[in-house]
Amino acid sequence: MESVNGFFKISTMLMALTVLGCQAKQAPTQVVYRFDDHRFLELTGYNCEGALWYTDSQRGIHSQVAFQFYRIFTHTFIHPSEKYIAIPWWETGGLTVSKDYGQTWQPVGTSPGPNEPNGDNSPPQDDVISFTVVNDQGFLLTKKSLYMSSKPFEDPRVQPGGPGIPHTLQDGQVQVIKPGSDGWKWGMVYSTKRGLVDTVQILKTNWQGLPDKVPEVNNYKGWDHMRCDMNAGKGK
Repeated sequence: MESVNGFFKISTMLMALTVLGCQAKQAPTQVVYRFDDHRFLELTGYNCEGALWYTDSQRGIHSQVAFQFYRIFTHTFIHPSEKYIAIPWWETGGLTVSKDYGQTWQPVGTSPGPNEPNGDNSPPQDDVISFTVVNDQGFLLTKKSLYMSSKPFEDPRVQPGGPGIPHTLQDGQVQVIKPGSDGWKWGMVYSTKRGLVDTVQILKTNWQGLPDKVPEVNNYKGWDHMRCDMNAGKGK
């Protein structure tokens, strides 16, 4: 009987040590960006790469932006906007955005047009200067171009029940962009003014009157860069 009790004691100790070992190996979580005093991003992983979470304590939102492989954006990052939230990845061709205050997230990218002077769709990583999101519109500034999302609304002419948008082709033929066939939704594509040329998107009011520079942001309370400790969770 004593040998049986001894066996169970040893087994219990081994199980406890296993649990402690697993707990010790859990990836560290750290705040990598603060928008203000109640909204922030947390990264769970090693070497500043892993799963990314968004929290808005005032609205009671805690949602997962990326499940794995997120690498922090190392350039200037200014983001006072609250309804439209855009999170840049280290790679310049991709973003993850929310149009509902951070409750749900969707991947977006650059427009397929020739945004760069050499005809490429997106800029090289070394050209990126900053990413700013203000008034529910995102602006990616590079050495050669300014990428931006559309103004934060849909053209009412292509909404259900709208008349559509008539336009004339080069051969004189008149066509109509019908509701439901208007293509890019607001906030879901980033383009330069160069990339909009010769596209039907430029006929929509949310792609018209775009600025030539990043709008000025005053009295921003958040961080201007993401921050991350590369040694988090590794011990001494």
